[in-house]
This record gives sequence, structure tokens and C-alpha cells, in this order.
Amino acid sequence: MYRSPTSASASRFAKFATSIGIGFLGISFAAVPVYRLYCQATGKGGRAFQDKNMKKIENMEIIKDKKIRVKFVADTASKLAWKFKPTFDVIEVHPGETTLAFFTAKNPLDVPVDGVATYAVVPIEAGVYLNKIQCFCFEEQRLNPKEEVDLPVFFYIDPAIKEDPQLQLCEDIVLQYQFWATKDGVQLPFLDKLKAALS
Repeated sequence: MYRSPTSASASRFAKFATSIGIGFLGISFAAVPVYRLYCQATGKGGRAFQDKNMKKIENMEIIKDKKIRVKFVADTASKLAWKFKPTFDVIEVHPGETTLAFFTAKNPLDVPVDGVATYAVVPIEAGVYLNKIQCFCFEEQRLNPKEEVDLPVFFYIDPAIKEDPQLQLCEDIVLQYQFWATKDGVQLPFLDKLKAALS
């Protein structure tokens, strides 16, 4: 059977487009956890560091002559029907002062829904100074039908922010969280190896 060159080209293009689509689907499943690991390891990308050095935290100097407004933003991806919001939209903190803030998430549906949160810090340069001691991000949360939960964020702004020439005039930092729907049984086995390599 004879196939015209146009038909063969269309067939090759269809296969190519399909393989590209499948590739992007695979990348989308891996993007959030890989980006999280990169940002936690490097402090880049407007990501806060997670700090468990309690001695440093206990002995940290509070900079009383500088206040920073931390604005909280809560979003959900379009496929997640949760109601998600900060308890307070803005709080003022001194660098070096530990602060506890809360977000509220509610599942208005009649079925359980799983979600995971990502976050970002703006300005990006402030991400290395916003240190989380405890946070709900990157941990899968299951909300049962009509369930509402408070989600804590315990953090501080490193006093070294006062010495950063890029941030000396910074009076506002935005901490944004976004929840995404997750699916049961979706696991990325290479993440344990990647976490170990970055540690």
C-alpha cells in the first residue's frame, strides 16, 4: 500500500506530539518535589530554609529597631475544592523573633480529599532569611468530608537580613502557600535517593 509523503509526515508528527505530551505529564508529577528539594538545599527560588538548630534560635538577637510586615497569601489549585486562608492576613515581626501563624483549610465536599502545599517567599532574596521551624508544606494532608483544620507555621526572620544591602529597605515579605490535589498511591521512588544526595 502506497502512503503519500504527507501521510507519513503526519503520522510521525502525531507520534512525536504524543511522546512530548507524555513526557510533560511525567515531568509535572516530579516538578513539585524536585523543586522543593532544590530550594531547601540551596535556599534559592524564594524558598525559606527549615531550621532545627534550637541553640541558635534560643540565643538569637532580636532586632528591636526593625519591623517587617509578613503578608500571608493562600491559594488552591483549580482542581482542589478546599477553602484555604490565613488566620491573619498580615503580622509584624522583628528579625530574630519567633512567630507562630496559622492557616485554615476546609474540605466542603462529601468525600475525603488529599492535598499538599507548596510555598514561595517574595522578594526572592528574603527566602534565605525566612527560616521555618515547623510547617505543613510538602506533607500530604487528608481532609475528611466537611473537615476543617488549622495548619501552623512557626518561623523567624534571621537578624542577618538587616545587613543585606539588597534588603535594607525591605519592610514587607510575602509568604504564599498553594495547595494542590494529590492522588493516592502516586509515589516517586527516586526522591529518597535525591534527598540523600542533597543532605
